[in-house]
Amino acid sequence: MASRGPYAKGLAKRGEILDAALEEFGRRGYDRTSMREIARQTGLSQAGLLHYFSTKEELFLAVLRRRDDRATAPDEDSHIHSVKRLLDAVARNAGEPGLVRLFVSMSAESVDGDGMAHGFFVDRYRWLIHEIAGDIRAQQEAGKASTAIDAEDAASILVAVADGLQLQWLLDPDSVDMADRIAKLWSILKVAE
Repeated sequence: MASRGPYAKGLAKRGEILDAALEEFGRRGYDRTSMREIARQTGLSQAGLLHYFSTKEELFLAVLRRRDDRATAPDEDSHIHSVKRLLDAVARNAGEPGLVRLFVSMSAESVDGDGMAHGFFVDRYRWLIHEIAGDIRAQQEAGKASTAIDAEDAASILVAVADGLQLQWLLDPDSVDMADRIAKLWSILKVAE
């Protein structure tokens, strides 16, 4: 049964705010995005927006989490990552230039500083590489992937390539097929000796 009343309206407004913020952060970057503009776009006062998100950084982190959730296929019910899931996400990203732009710019901006965004990305990369390495390790043990490269190293390389391909694609989308290139790399990495 669908939720009704103030709670459902609050969730809907929160979603509207996140969608507007995702667009603004993706288009303008973190520093040039204003809470005032997001409030205006969502029909709120700045104080009304602060009811939902008390700081710009809190809103930014919620947008990043939403970006990760939107990068998950609708039929995926877990957040356990694998090589296949990474390859699928890279393929889906070609249809989401705003999300890719947001991720690339926000991950780059988070390098400087000790804020919540920096911690978010450090934790996210640790988790992602750990998850994908677990999948690679299982494939190695099953004889489906080469043991010539350490699973953690292979996972780190795949994630780095995915990120680099996103940047190349943003700069020249017509000449970069992200999904094809990362799939080719994985086929090389998994060849058994």
